[in-house]
Amino acid sequence: MTIAALVLAAGRSTRMGTNKLLEVLGGQSVLSHVVDAAHHSKARPLYVVTGHHEERVRAALSDRDVIFIANPHYAEGLSSSLKAGLAALPATCDAALILLGDMPFITTALIDQMITVFNASRECAAVVPIHQGEWGNPVLIARKLFPEIQTLSGDAGARKLLMAHRETVIEMPVTSEGVLMDLDTPEALAKARATPQ
Repeated sequence: MTIAALVLAAGRSTRMGTNKLLEVLGGQSVLSHVVDAAHHSKARPLYVVTGHHEERVRAALSDRDVIFIANPHYAEGLSSSLKAGLAALPATCDAALILLGDMPFITTALIDQMITVFNASRECAAVVPIHQGEWGNPVLIARKLFPEIQTLSGDAGARKLLMAHRETVIEMPVTSEGVLMDLDTPEALAKARATPQ
């Protein structure tokens, strides 16, 4: 099974006030943490969807082995990046692991565990990590759902669609709350910086 990693890094960071993906955490950008976790995983190839501050985002990852996908419609919301990314994947990809660029506590071990779960159940439509009863990110989505994702709009991700296919979504329990922690606000970033890495 070929499972691509798709890092969404096109957003405008309106709640942060600055580009949250380029903020420094533990000596490197928030986005770099996400990309590195994906790079060391079993997911291949590794794509990054850009939009807002595209040149700065590309520069921040200039020393990483990634394939960039430009989303000219990034102002339309998260769904536009998801659609642009999936549309650019080669036909050989059986699934895509969707990572949000502002979630730096996602680990390579988590990604590989999700891939293992997906590969063990060929009928599943998606794998979602769940922490204390709450769905988190990233999500691993089978190709059979790609056409439906192309119908999404606005700032919503794939959650509503996955809920409609819940009977074929595998919920993978995890102990780490990192699957719920995105750095959307200055307060969230400050808390992350105060937490031992």
